[in-house]
Amino acid sequence: MKPASFNYARCDTADEALELLAEQGDEARVLAGGQSLMAMLNMRLVKPSILIDITELDGLRYIKESSGMIEIGATTTQAELEAWPQLKRHLPLVAAAMPHIGHFQTRHRGTVCGSLCHADPSSELPLCLATLGGEVVLSSRRRKRVVSAEEFHIGLLTTAKRADELMVTARYPMLRAGFGYAFREISRRHGDFAIVALAAMVGAGKIRLGVGGVADKPTVREWDNLDDSELPDALNDFAWDLGGSDDIHATARYRREMVRRLGRKVIEEARQCAS
Repeated sequence: MKPASFNYARCDTADEALELLAEQGDEARVLAGGQSLMAMLNMRLVKPSILIDITELDGLRYIKESSGMIEIGATTTQAELEAWPQLKRHLPLVAAAMPHIGHFQTRHRGTVCGSLCHADPSSELPLCLATLGGEVVLSSRRRKRVVSAEEFHIGLLTTAKRADELMVTARYPMLRAGFGYAFREISRRHGDFAIVALAAMVGAGKIRLGVGGVADKPTVREWDNLDDSELPDALNDFAWDLGGSDDIHATARYRREMVRRLGRKVIEEARQCAS
């Protein structure tokens, strides 16, 4: 299939992109890597009047440390993050998730912020952001605001980003001393969308477990001082609370069972990393 006709604007500055977003609003779509957007255009799931291309904005291509966070700019590709020498040291959970994100070809085009904005509930980067308690920075011609991961992802392919806003930065909290991290994913083939993805963060008497692919957005549950004997019941309650539904890939029952079984394994792996 071919996309519906649209205008195209390649921006030289971030201010130019924000100006176009302010003018065009809901009629515009931002192109950074395009790995999800181009498919949606071809299937005519979205029909923008204008495509705003920010791929050449090198001022938004960065990975840097700031106040206990790793900040990732809007045009930074997933491959650039994967190749960053400090990734395993500062973001071990993201490092464990990266090989599961599509294929190396798509990671060379797809951006970190683009994945967060696309908001697929099976996507790995939104799940990691939610589990770590990260945040995003949204900028418009009017103002700049910071939104937590919990508030940013609202539902299936839906975020709190307004029509005139551009995500300029994603902020992932850095490794905390005494904490362990682990990631697991079930998919039909490597690189496919996750049927169930789980991310765990354990330390200081707390367990944080994030689940993707079951509910309509990444969902995190935190427990304090949870005894091993209490863990099966806690995971069972979490699995039922997530809801889930049947589709061509798996049943809701299967997904709940994966939360119970893999949840325990990924939490144990995170505990071992912490020790």
